[in-house]
Amino acid sequence: MGIVFIVASAFFFALMNLFIRLTGDVPTMQKCFFRNFFALLIAVGTLIRSKTSFRIGKGNLKYLLGRSIAGGLGMICNFYAIDHMAISDASILNKLSPFFAIIFSIIILRELPNRFEWGTVIVAFIGALFVVKPSFSFEVIPALAGVLGGLGAGLAYSFVRKLGLRGENSMIIVAFFSGFTSLILLPNLFINYQPMHLQQWIYLCLTGVAAAGGQICITQAYAKAPAKELSVYDYSIVIFTAIFGFLFLDQIPDVYSIIGYIIIILTAATRWYVTGRKSKTCKTITNKA
Repeated sequence: MGIVFIVASAFFFALMNLFIRLTGDVPTMQKCFFRNFFALLIAVGTLIRSKTSFRIGKGNLKYLLGRSIAGGLGMICNFYAIDHMAISDASILNKLSPFFAIIFSIIILRELPNRFEWGTVIVAFIGALFVVKPSFSFEVIPALAGVLGGLGAGLAYSFVRKLGLRGENSMIIVAFFSGFTSLILLPNLFINYQPMHLQQWIYLCLTGVAAAGGQICITQAYAKAPAKELSVYDYSIVIFTAIFGFLFLDQIPDVYSIIGYIIIILTAATRWYVTGRKSKTCKTITNKA
């Protein structure tokens, strides 16, 4: 069931990416505001329905702020990448986040990566170069934004893990992030608001619904199975976005992008497999002892 839910979350987040693109020429910051505002309504509604206190754990405010700032900047970069390049390319660059999380875990969690983990980071970034296709032109800016989106997400996930270790409620984390980013983006919305027609409003609403579906499914997935056993299946978003991009946006990834997808996904799969084997070995030794 954990695998089913994690794949379902990838499907919903791929839909979110599609709807973001279909919204059209609405400013990126405006899209970000409404995506987070809808998520805020759902998170607050869930907390009220479950009669959960809105109280933040002692000493957790600084980590919530770190998660919100990093996640907000990462989201803006990711949305910009989705608006300006193939959605499958933007998705795979955003999925560099676990590799960035390895780096940030040194600072935030005081966890030192081993040589194998450093190796996966290096290989993953080699794969990213095939997707980014560095060049001295403005065309590379969306790809760089995609990489920065993955960096922001990786830093945010490190803070989320820190908060999880400190016992913070997951819906409090979601509500705080959604509320903080909505508040920060609100002045820009008032100053630079661009009127939207009915179809754009519909796509923005669908973006919020898809994002909520993805968040609910990913929460259920990690409630049913450990993250180390599920993370590789999250990369199915690249398959879904490639299909959606082809069917609805006439987007076909080039050969270099496909090579990059393969390198990054195989690296993630190798890391998942090795981590799983080490975990089983440790359990076997413990049981024998």
